[in-house]
Amino acid sequence: MAGHRIFAFPFARIYPEYVNKVERKGHTVEELHTVLTWLTGYTDEGLAAAIADERTLEEFFAQAPAMNAHTDLITGVICGIRVEEIEDPLMQQIRWMDKLVDEVARGKRMTSILRAPVG
Repeated sequence: MAGHRIFAFPFARIYPEYVNKVERKGHTVEELHTVLTWLTGYTDEGLAAAIADERTLEEFFAQAPAMNAHTDLITGVICGIRVEEIEDPLMQQIRWMDKLVDEVARGKRMTSILRAPVG
């Protein structure tokens, strides 16, 4: 999937869709930011900067301050594909983000969404 066109898509165009999705289901922007910061290490200010400068998804993830060490615990299906089986690292990061946002919208408990190793 190298060079997939979604890689050049601005985060600023996807972010409002995420906001609409979670708010439509009765959840908050704060919950959305919680999962985005957990995944990427961005602060709220960093997310605002990513939106303002219209960085692409490729740039968004390349410039992420600290991808969470427990992303390997994100499993399941998004767009008909198991996220843990996606071979392209950038596509996998994008789908992890989609998966977490979906879980917020579905009302999954935040403690479950923000995965932590057992034990």
